[in-house]
Amino acid sequence: MAAQETVEGKYVYDFAEGNKELKDLLGGKGANLAEMTNLGLPVPPGFTITTEACKAYLATGRQPDGLAAQIEAHLEALERGMGRRLGDPDDPLLVSVRSGARFSMPGMMETVLNVGLNDQSVLGLARQAGGRADPAADGGADGAAPGGADRFAWDSYRRLIQMFGKTVCEVPGEEFEHALDEAKRAKGTTDDLDLDADDLRGLVEAYKRIFAKHTGREFPQQPREQLDLAIRAVFESWNADRAVLYRRQERIPADLGTAVNVVAMVFGNLGPDSGTGVAFTRDPASGAQGIYGDYLANAQGEDVVAGIRNTVPLQELEQLDKKSYDELLGIMARLEEHYRDLCDIEFTIERGKLWMLQTRVGKRTAAAAFVIAGQLVDEGLIDLDEALHRVNGAQLAQLMFPRFQLDHGLQPVAKGIGASPGAAVGTVVFTSARAVELAAEGRAVILVRRETNPDDLNGMIAAQGILTSRGGKTSHAAVVARGMGKTCVSGADELDIDVPARKFTVAGHTVVEGDVVSVDGTTGAVYLGEVPVMPSEVVQYFEGSLDPEHVDNALVRAVHRIMSHADAARRLRVRTNADTGADAARARRFGAEGIGLCRTEHMFLGDRRELVERLILARDGRERDDALAALLPLQRADFVEIFREMDGLPVTVRLIDPPLHEFLPPLEQLAVNVAVAQERGEDVAQEEALLAAVRRMHEQNPMLGLRGVRLGLVIPGLFAMQVRAIAEAAVAVVRDGGVACPEIMVPLVGAVQELETVRAEAERIIAEVVGDSGVEVLIGTMIEVPRAALTAGQIAEAAQFFSFGTNDLTQMGWGFSRDDVEGAFFWRYLELGIFGISPFESIDREGVGRLVRIAAEEGRAARPGLKLGVCGEHGGDPESVHFFHEVGLDYVSCSPFRVPVARLEAGRAAIETAGSDSR
Repeated sequence: MAAQETVEGKYVYDFAEGNKELKDLLGGKGANLAEMTNLGLPVPPGFTITTEACKAYLATGRQPDGLAAQIEAHLEALERGMGRRLGDPDDPLLVSVRSGARFSMPGMMETVLNVGLNDQSVLGLARQAGGRADPAADGGADGAAPGGADRFAWDSYRRLIQMFGKTVCEVPGEEFEHALDEAKRAKGTTDDLDLDADDLRGLVEAYKRIFAKHTGREFPQQPREQLDLAIRAVFESWNADRAVLYRRQERIPADLGTAVNVVAMVFGNLGPDSGTGVAFTRDPASGAQGIYGDYLANAQGEDVVAGIRNTVPLQELEQLDKKSYDELLGIMARLEEHYRDLCDIEFTIERGKLWMLQTRVGKRTAAAAFVIAGQLVDEGLIDLDEALHRVNGAQLAQLMFPRFQLDHGLQPVAKGIGASPGAAVGTVVFTSARAVELAAEGRAVILVRRETNPDDLNGMIAAQGILTSRGGKTSHAAVVARGMGKTCVSGADELDIDVPARKFTVAGHTVVEGDVVSVDGTTGAVYLGEVPVMPSEVVQYFEGSLDPEHVDNALVRAVHRIMSHADAARRLRVRTNADTGADAARARRFGAEGIGLCRTEHMFLGDRRELVERLILARDGRERDDALAALLPLQRADFVEIFREMDGLPVTVRLIDPPLHEFLPPLEQLAVNVAVAQERGEDVAQEEALLAAVRRMHEQNPMLGLRGVRLGLVIPGLFAMQVRAIAEAAVAVVRDGGVACPEIMVPLVGAVQELETVRAEAERIIAEVVGDSGVEVLIGTMIEVPRAALTAGQIAEAAQFFSFGTNDLTQMGWGFSRDDVEGAFFWRYLELGIFGISPFESIDREGVGRLVRIAAEEGRAARPGLKLGVCGEHGGDPESVHFFHEVGLDYVSCSPFRVPVARLEAGRAAIETAGSDSR
């Protein structure tokens, strides 16, 4: 079957009918089960219900026509192949029902194991496994021995009731946990493996009572009813709160739906010669080659990721079952070569027989992504284009975060597994709700749990780091944290965590909620108090203090190699937003190819604010000229410093664009001061005059008021002073032997006449100042007013370049006040799905992006070769960079720290466009 081919009305596919290219139809899990089946690997038989069936169900609330019959036909075929019937009382077939979306969403949707068990088939399962048929036949419960097969059967039944109750019928999961804890207390143990068959039979009865209490019905005994309800629950879990939140966090489209996989059960809880595990073909935390994973004997698959018992390293399987271990290593190597990537593998061993339950391209940390991409190039499995495609700017940004400074021999108080790297410091919290609450107050928090579960997603997003006492590199906390780039330490079993009391104890210390801890997701170390941090080695590389050719650091070498390829591939140039020489110098070290936005209003904050205030409030020409004369040498010195740092690279200087209120005394405070002085009988003539002037200039909405080009036209000499300072600075740099390439940008233009007026005066001043120095000065404008975008053809007649100010373009395009709306209602828009992401974070392609596209096309139609750039916050956003490449801009500009991210994404955009064109 060709990739992505669908058959009208066909909703169910046997594993042998699919392949790994059918992820949109079969979901990632189903497509990969089909691929492994076709490779001849030991996969339990089964079938996949497609995402199309899920979408139809979610749209109508019922199964699409024909689905029930197709499920019945595939189930009968599965029964024939296995020689067993679903739920047969004597020789039962059991199945698992598992979700599987196009994109991996670990733990976010539902799974039900052991479907088909009931009060009769549990006895048949025990006989299958070699146990006694019915203890009552040998004299009742008193005569029952804790045989392995009996224990296995009742353990499987209690798991079904627990998973089915929680997943399908929304029975509170903690009630089942409390019943299990009570059974272990009664037995005098903390390990569920110490519960024998009689204990588990009693637990089944307790679980059934819990189920009946919450649902008003007995636990369903019909196996087909169990299957149908489980399938429906998996469909509905696509829109569960945690799944919606995860998709939003990971930018996964909401309309994909999930497939459902029905798979014959194989059992890892049949005794010490059985077990379950998760394996990675390389270390998902560091990228190092080797054997990585977790194994848990006498357990079912969910036990590993749930972290209910601490696992053993995968290497220990060699001593427990060498035959299965060797077979697993061979399959791992084969899968990695086949998928040409790190593979994440779930497996079960049933009495010495290895079964493959899942494989997928594994989630990895940012560091591992770069290292593995480089390794695979060296091994000839991928080329550099593919390596660049497999990393992204968000991962690179994570690598630029600081790490702990441990120069003083600081010792950790506990050690766990470094599950997701980074250095996180914060206030300890023990619940997700508290994490969200404190994060909303702007506080950094560390979420501490015995083990997280999918319901903790809100808290994990809010936290700076996650610390658990259970689990390993494959537990829920570890997998989700790696996917989100969150620092995580798991399996720190020295911690005795008391969630109700909101404290944990370790090594004689008691840590309560509100205390500060530091966690190192690379080493697994946990420190009391705040540990200082130091720059990452990737930042040191970008700043030039680490030579990738002479440093024994696989990550730095991989970053250098991939960044070099990105730079060679990209068409978009990358500039920086910088207002000082120091910012400019740092941005150059990070690879900036010029300054795309120098905001001159930032130069007048602080000590110079009074001069701008005097200029704006000047009562006559003399006062205004005095203020301008004082500002001119200060501005000239600013530009000399910046031009020297950029040394011949283009510098786009935006003429002053202050929201007026930022440079005037606060009206309310000034009025109060005058009133108080009047009450005291003081002479307030000067203050009253100032108050009158401020009232005259006061605006209800300063962002839409007297700013940008409007201010320059209303206050004579203001823009002229700045143009003169720019030109004089450029000439001074050139005469000192340097090179200056200034570009003057006129802000907030909405009509070509505004730009023409400013340009005429600017050209007169430039000609006067530049003379025969050889300095060339371009004059252009920001496109940040929707009218400017829609009349770009006219404006281009007077502009030598456009730079899109997407911050204001988004504000005005949407009618949003950025300073107000993000905290006021954006959270609700995100929650309702109106936004997938804030339009201030990533460009709105359909609305604001269309304005950019129109302006770019019409501007270049009027002036071929018109230089086009962007200098809003979107210039450093990975998704937006791809859009700007597609539209045909010449450069993006962003903050210095985001320059490497933009360089990487510009390279990725180029190779992806080339790949699309070649196809």
